[in-house]
Amino acid sequence: MMISTKGRYALRVMIDLAGQEQDAFVPLKDIAARQDISLKYLESIMAVLSKGGFVEGLHGKGGGYRLSRHPCEYKAGDILRATEGGSLAPVACLECGAVPCSRAEQCRTLPLWQRLDALISGYLDSVTLADLGAKAILPAQKAQ
Repeated sequence: MMISTKGRYALRVMIDLAGQEQDAFVPLKDIAARQDISLKYLESIMAVLSKGGFVEGLHGKGGGYRLSRHPCEYKAGDILRATEGGSLAPVACLECGAVPCSRAEQCRTLPLWQRLDALISGYLDSVTLADLGAKAILPAQKAQ
């Protein structure tokens, strides 16, 4: 699994929006400038985030985007799944809707991949947008 530019930028945009006045609509060109993302690419990311209910958009004068919920209600994993096509699985056989592997019953590595998938999902689902915006100490860093 490798997080795409779209997923990484989506997190940056969501953190940017979380740092703005909660009820204000933020113009896309302002976000693009602050995050150094092309406006055209940002439009495609916002379409995914809007369709997924992560943001609300308003067209016209005074328009832009804002978060649909409070930053503490967003999980990094949910944002990444939305922009990465629904799965963060480390191997294809664990992706949602994957055709069951004919070797699954004999596969000695399947438990390894299942545990890695659970760890990745568990970690990403433990980090909220509020955590990222506050530069909070994330769960894996607390143990260090």
